[in-house]
Formats: sequence, C-alpha cells, structure tokens
Amino acid sequence: MPYMPTGKQIYRDRYRRSKKSRRNRMNVNELRQRFEKYCEKEGNVRLNPDKKHADIAMDGVLQNEEKTGLKYCPCRIQTGDFEKDIELLCPCNFFAQKTWQEKGECWCGLFVKS
Repeated sequence: MPYMPTGKQIYRDRYRRSKKSRRNRMNVNELRQRFEKYCEKEGNVRLNPDKKHADIAMDGVLQNEEKTGLKYCPCRIQTGDFEKDIELLCPCNFFAQKTWQEKGECWCGLFVKS
C-alpha cells in the first residue's frame, strides 16, 4: 500500500529540512509575492494597504521562520506543542476568528478584507 503523509507529517518534514538549511530564507518582498498569490486565490482578502504595517508583520513571520523553521503568525505565541502550533502557521485560519468578523482583518493586521 502506498505511503501518504498527513498534513502534520508534511509540516514536520518541512520543519526538519528547514532546521538543516537556513540559506534559502526568503526576504520580505518574496514573502509579499507569495502572500499576494494567496490573496488572489482566496479572492476576498488582500494584504494590508499600509505597506509599513504589512512589512513589519511579514518580517515577524520571517523571524519566526528563522527561529523555529516554520512561518508562524508574528502576533500569536507558540505553545511548544508541535501539534497545536501547526494552527498558528501564517496565514492562520483568521476567517473563523472574531477579529476578522468584526474588524475585517486578521490578528496581526497583515490580511484585511477586500
């Protein structure tokens, strides 16, 4: 029977690989391009038009990647429990959050309703 990894196993494998090699770290502009593609795909979300705010948040995502090997949301604290922390990867599931429903933005304000 073929082996099919679960989502958590895939993230765990990415984490292990990224811990071994930091030389491929993205910069803010590359991350911006990736997130813009995500926004296009979703259709009802865009990056915060305040470029300075968005750049600070994206820099936080990249700093988390440098420390942990994964792109965690910059405004949410990891528990240290890998299984729980997977939910904090950026972009997180902000559509279900009260902040998104009331303010039209994710926790850190990186993504806003379009």
